[in-house]
Amino acid sequence: MKRFVAGPCVIESAELLDKVAETLVGINERLGVDIIFKASFDKANRTSLTSYRGVGLDKGLQMLYDVKRKWGLRLCTDIHEAWQAAPAGEVIDVLQIPAFLCRQTDLLVAAAATGRIVNIKKAQFLSGEDMKYPYEKAVKSGAAEVWLTERGNMYGYNNLVVDFRNIADMLKIAPTVMMDCTHSVQRPGAAGGKTGGNREFVPAMAQAAKAFGANGFFFEVHPNPDNALSDGPNMLRLEELEGVVKSLL
Repeated sequence: MKRFVAGPCVIESAELLDKVAETLVGINERLGVDIIFKASFDKANRTSLTSYRGVGLDKGLQMLYDVKRKWGLRLCTDIHEAWQAAPAGEVIDVLQIPAFLCRQTDLLVAAAATGRIVNIKKAQFLSGEDMKYPYEKAVKSGAAEVWLTERGNMYGYNNLVVDFRNIADMLKIAPTVMMDCTHSVQRPGAAGGKTGGNREFVPAMAQAAKAFGANGFFFEVHPNPDNALSDGPNMLRLEELEGVVKSLL
């Protein structure tokens, strides 16, 4: 079974969440899949102090809960600090550990202690084989399931490259290995105080990951990425998501 996670990078408004959620529900019904809705209540790792971060934990969790209640979708969101795990775990089905933080023991233990699924993104400075240790931390701390996610490695400055062998290596560690098809086309910090990217390569990233055995796919999507408040250059256009998901089935 292939897993899919999709949604806007960050919570911008209730209207955006509803627009994306409605689209995901339609795709789920037409294709017989179960796309998990993802949005962040806080982007604590923005390039600039002036960059938009989100609506905060309390308001964000309420808005995500409203999506779950209204649309019946399962939820995924990032947590950045250990204290956020318990309140997020009351609402969220998949707690996601950002790549830069995948070695943070207290964060992994707290996420796992909620009993929720924990999705750990592979750091830009680690190999697939290195993810054995974050995985073990979460499993031994009680996570319901632990997924690992490939999202590329730093290649000099302001650039990422994906070594797809990492997917095969992580499948030896975890039964579920996701491909983050949108963050892998980022150009970190390369757009004058914010992150750039090349969204045109997203479908190919997904297909390449499929060829290497990935059994889950993560997409950040937006109805108008060029006006998004975070990660616009690498987000997939919402209208294109169904075709990409269909191609992976």
